[in-house]
Amino acid sequence: MNHAWPPSTFLGRLRNATREELLEQGTPITYPAHRALLQQGDESRHILLITKGVVKVVASAESGYDMLLAVRIAGDLVGEMAAFEERPRSGTVVACSDVTARIIQMRTLETFLTRHPDAMRAILHMLCARLRWANRRRIDFQAYDSLTRLARVLAELSQAYAQPVPDGDGKRCALGVTLTQKELASLAGLALNTAEKSLAALTAKGLVERSYRNITICDVPKLLEFAKVVADNPY
Repeated sequence: MNHAWPPSTFLGRLRNATREELLEQGTPITYPAHRALLQQGDESRHILLITKGVVKVVASAESGYDMLLAVRIAGDLVGEMAAFEERPRSGTVVACSDVTARIIQMRTLETFLTRHPDAMRAILHMLCARLRWANRRRIDFQAYDSLTRLARVLAELSQAYAQPVPDGDGKRCALGVTLTQKELASLAGLALNTAEKSLAALTAKGLVERSYRNITICDVPKLLEFAKVVADNPY
């Protein structure tokens, strides 16, 4: 498969030979938009290697509140936490668009990781990066106001997923994933009306533009500076 995998993804961190071998593991599968790939509470033990499309990871509380935990793109793994822990799935993974993936059983992945130390390092890097993201959100909740918290989420999403807008100056990028304001509020730990006001304020400052569910970062360096995010990749 000839594909430029984003460097923030699991596949993007692998050596070419390792990546090509991993892409031959498991069974290919396709999902239409809005289909659940994995269900919270399910006890299956496989992981999914996303090869095309975007998915969202959502967790539901007993009260019925749904919270967006993460966005994953082609090149990412999903479902690895429950598979490694041998515990029920902690969230539901839903296709945002048509998605292709490979279903890889846990035993197959373990054998592969034993033969490929670089893949084992990439798994550890990925898990640490996701823990770092979660820790940042906990710190943000106490350390920053709502406007800055939303800006930090958008800034870190842009570092991981944004693509330069054609004919732009390199500073202007499309976020690359479609998110509702409710989902942005979940990621930033904000009430919906607070997230709406904060997004409007960021728009008024000329840092972002909104079009339906699509968000364009008008000036990535300025957004990073406003959000107090250093220019490294959070994933």
